[in-house]
Amino acid sequence: MAVVAGVEAGVRERAEEAGRDAYVVRTASEADVPGARAVMLDTVYRDLRSGYVPRWHADIIDPAAAYLEPERCTLLVVERDGEIVATGAVRDRGPAAPPNPQWVADRFPSGSTAQLCRIYVRPEHRRHGLARRLVRELCDFVVRAGGYERVYLHTDPSVPGAEAFWRATAEEVCDERALPGGGQGIVHFEVAVAVAGLAQPAATPA
Repeated sequence: MAVVAGVEAGVRERAEEAGRDAYVVRTASEADVPGARAVMLDTVYRDLRSGYVPRWHADIIDPAAAYLEPERCTLLVVERDGEIVATGAVRDRGPAAPPNPQWVADRFPSGSTAQLCRIYVRPEHRRHGLARRLVRELCDFVVRAGGYERVYLHTDPSVPGAEAFWRATAEEVCDERALPGGGQGIVHFEVAVAVAGLAQPAATPA
């Protein structure tokens, strides 16, 4: 029985490895823009439930201008069987105040802050470690790009799985739900990239 169980476990492990290998994570090209845009728009309508809001989502309409053209920004895509199934990006801007708390904006100034954004995975492709792979690749890009001192992101905790994922990946900086009035209801995080050239996370104000 133990032998059979071991064989079954080995088969499952090989199947999982084959599934992971079917996903290709790479830097987006112009040809990938329509597929990446579709993933992003589907996410803001289905998961975030905000729909397209120009002041928040201009980068979704023109990902090339937002991520492919600036030297210190990037857009990654995950492809499987010719389809773009996930996205992740780095922009060289920190959070603005308002609508974000002023002290959060001060901690993450534009120019020296790499903001992780648009880390979206289509529902049928989740639980394959794609978001974690994207974060790792994006942080590698931040290091290679140079000039960044902080890696920042924010998330909407109402999206299933988002808060748990980021709490396992990054350090909370500010949970706006604890602010008077609840703020925007989002959670701000910093990713600790322990490499030369990037500072370690600063202490969070009491």
